[in-house]
Amino acid sequence: MTNFLGDPVLEQELLSTRRQLFGKAALGLGTAALASLTQGNALADEAPQQKPEDLAGGLHHRAKAKRVIYLFMSGGPSHLDMWDYKPGLNDKFNEQLPDGIRDGQRITGMTARQKNGLPICPSKYKFEKQDNNQDGVWVSELLPHTAKVAKDLCVVHSTFTEAINHDPAITYIQTGSQVPGRPSLGAWLSYGLGSMNKDLPHYVVMHAKTSFPEQSLFNRLWGPGFLPSEHQGILMRSQGDPVLYLSNPPGVTRENRRQQLDALSAINSVQHEQFGDPEILARITQHEMAYRMQSSVPELMDLSSESEETFKLYGEDAKTPGTFAACCLNARRLAERGVRNIQILHRGWDAHGRLPTEHESQCKDIDRACAGLIQDLKRKGMLDDTLVVWGGEFGRTVYCQGTLTDKTYGRDHHPRCFTTWMAGGGVKPGITYGRTDDYGYNIADADGNPIFPQPNKEAWTPGTMHIHDLNATILHLMGIDHKKLTYRYQGRDFRLTDVDGHVIHDIVS
Repeated sequence: MTNFLGDPVLEQELLSTRRQLFGKAALGLGTAALASLTQGNALADEAPQQKPEDLAGGLHHRAKAKRVIYLFMSGGPSHLDMWDYKPGLNDKFNEQLPDGIRDGQRITGMTARQKNGLPICPSKYKFEKQDNNQDGVWVSELLPHTAKVAKDLCVVHSTFTEAINHDPAITYIQTGSQVPGRPSLGAWLSYGLGSMNKDLPHYVVMHAKTSFPEQSLFNRLWGPGFLPSEHQGILMRSQGDPVLYLSNPPGVTRENRRQQLDALSAINSVQHEQFGDPEILARITQHEMAYRMQSSVPELMDLSSESEETFKLYGEDAKTPGTFAACCLNARRLAERGVRNIQILHRGWDAHGRLPTEHESQCKDIDRACAGLIQDLKRKGMLDDTLVVWGGEFGRTVYCQGTLTDKTYGRDHHPRCFTTWMAGGGVKPGITYGRTDDYGYNIADADGNPIFPQPNKEAWTPGTMHIHDLNATILHLMGIDHKKLTYRYQGRDFRLTDVDGHVIHDIVS
């Protein structure tokens, strides 16, 4: 075999494989796109410069929100027991769901063959209308604290999706595709808008403790997909290092770490010159972020400076690391410090057999903390430019799963309609949007008639909100046109909302 070592020309030819050639080309295009998106200095000479006041923090238009806090209830909370008041169902207890309401729609195998059919199960909980007016919000007794901030909420009853099982449904609402591999909402926001604090991640994720940790949550739900890896969500932990490997090993000083990173950066820079792989640049960026986080994160996670007045808002649970309340308080602290996207995931909402027991526990976990977060942001003058989103991957059925009794009834997955709410960040407060039919089974028109077939996600139906519409609206409030924020991968321009999505201007203030 001929030895080419020592001949720089031949070495370079050997390095320039087909894959590396395309990698270099992609890097040039990607860097140009990133520079134009962020108005950064990656290609400072070529990138068009935008006056900051023109977009006010947005990418394509003036932003109404600087940051988003997403409270995700994994498992599918029951809209019928928490938000969607259906008193007429009390007269239909244990009756079979009419065929005309189901209209042949798909149901899961868990209830398709149950011997008692599809018996209607009214909610056992009382509801009260807040702000006693035509546009008031009905809230269940399960959420007494959240009810007190209902005047700040925009409650959407007509959210819908096509996915009927957990993993594809969660992947769908988080990434815009039921098939894994796409970037998450937070990664798209990081890619499009960058950071407001160089010492903290663009995107932070927290898992709240729960009594019912049934479904697993995979890091692809906050991953970057095919975007550069620097845009992935950083998982904050409640025990040990808030971020894995944040502390230096025994015997390694901060000065030692700095020297190591400098040497590693030099090696990576040489490798990037040879191979043109953009992930090498992302690796350098992540190493530097980790170094800065060694100082910024411990201070962030130290709640000792918070007042008793603050803890009263969130409840005593906020003093226990890892609880939903503690996560909400940390979310406010992250938002204060310039983290643009914060997500809290709370598992255990998949109530197939013991809905009263499980939902009462789950609501106790989140109720006071959700209300406290809204109140805390409001008193600090942050609610107007902080968008808070609450919801799950789908809702739950009006018919019972299992035995229909007061204590043990359950509800199956229901993607046809479910409730989400939004607050602050440019949405209209104290309103409801959309409605469902008398059974809480289908989205209904203005007269209460079920919309058949399922609302068309491509051609938007007034009063409905497909999950692509939800994500399009979130991006709009953050100053992004969802049709323009794209990334070329494998010869196609991808976006969060795929080829669909409509901004719901009716809820934008």
